[in-house]
Amino acid sequence: MLDKNDVLSTVQMIDRQHLDIRTITMGISLLSCADRDAKAACEKIYDKITRYAEGLVKTGEDIEREFGIPIVNKRISVVTPIALVAAASETEDYVPFAVALDRAAKAVGVNFIGGFSALVQKGMTDADRRLIAAIPEALAVTDLVCSSVNVGSTKAGINMDAVALMGRTVKAAAERTADCGGFGCAKLVVFCNAVEDNPFMAGAFHGVGEPERVINVGVSGPGVVYHALQSVKGQPFDVVAETVKKTAFRITRMGQLVAQEASRRLNTPFGIVDLSLAPTPAVGDSVARILEEMGLEVCGTHGTTAALALLNDAVKKGGVMASSSVGGLSGAFIPVSEDEGMIAAASSGALTLDKLEAMTCVCSVGLDMIAVPGDTSAETIAAIIADEAAIGMVNTKTTAVRIIPAPGCKVGDTVEFGGLLGSAPVQAVHPYSSVDFIARGGRIPAPLHSLKN
Repeated sequence: MLDKNDVLSTVQMIDRQHLDIRTITMGISLLSCADRDAKAACEKIYDKITRYAEGLVKTGEDIEREFGIPIVNKRISVVTPIALVAAASETEDYVPFAVALDRAAKAVGVNFIGGFSALVQKGMTDADRRLIAAIPEALAVTDLVCSSVNVGSTKAGINMDAVALMGRTVKAAAERTADCGGFGCAKLVVFCNAVEDNPFMAGAFHGVGEPERVINVGVSGPGVVYHALQSVKGQPFDVVAETVKKTAFRITRMGQLVAQEASRRLNTPFGIVDLSLAPTPAVGDSVARILEEMGLEVCGTHGTTAALALLNDAVKKGGVMASSSVGGLSGAFIPVSEDEGMIAAASSGALTLDKLEAMTCVCSVGLDMIAVPGDTSAETIAAIIADEAAIGMVNTKTTAVRIIPAPGCKVGDTVEFGGLLGSAPVQAVHPYSSVDFIARGGRIPAPLHSLKN
């Protein structure tokens, strides 16, 4: 039973501390849309998405109005990896599938649609290769489509042929969208250990182990955690951890409420609550500022990785007490361009690419929304992807790379994306070559601890 103080506390978190539901996501299986005729398959995809997601936006708006809880992205849909659906079609060109997704997303009013994806951690089918080849053009000619490719896993190792291919694909996507700062790369994620129920863009897709359709919710609230830590200044870290846990519990309970209500109204099974702390460029809504509140002068200095490890662990512990259906990525995100504190730290030089890589060992995702010079080679990008995939593979966790080689930009420049995507300071990469390393190809074997059967 909620008392007066609980109600007032929640109102304060929403009004003053940037608490929100970051996304309500509907996942939709498109396996039934496979057809030898690519045009027929695209029409089936459009029809199924518009039929299932027809009420998604209105439902989100109704819940937001009735409960008084901001729902930032109540308009996201994710679908079965298109490489699996398109494999049945007798076509070499998969761009029309992306166009069909984009058309359906606009018809139902969603912000983004994920699932122009391939799973190639152990090898690539012809369909996988066609989809990856289509990514640069697909992201350039569509507005709402997001793409992801899983190149490694703890069980399979790392597909280095796919890693090399994705290095070239990222470069091509940047060049194809050069007129908008390489924006296509902001909609492209390369994963290791991708999860099937992630509601956050740009890496979301509807896994083959998921039901026909499902509702997943992603909560947020870096501002709430930041304000909570201001009440325990100078106190020991076990007190800090306990404070974060209690705050994450409250945030997750709100997400559970919204998820169950959306599930009921849409007559769609409830899947998971992803309790990730997802920042925005708004002042007061930053993961970096939480780390600095723990005693760091600036995010990126020595101690940052330890602070992030504590934060990530405490968020998870608090969240799992609040919901029996925690999933997705869950923890703390560190997207440079989407976090006001990260932007400041990167611009000052305190937060470097190497330090971000170290932080990904203990956070929820990986190198996210990072701009690098436009002349960065495809092989260097592939090597960055390989490093991040190795962290995920060995540590049995999800890692990802969303990197933007900003055309025409050099270190010190800033790429503006606007909205939730913010602005990215262009960061330096190592000047030394990884060409021969990437040229080897093949597969980096799975670690010994993957043999658990």
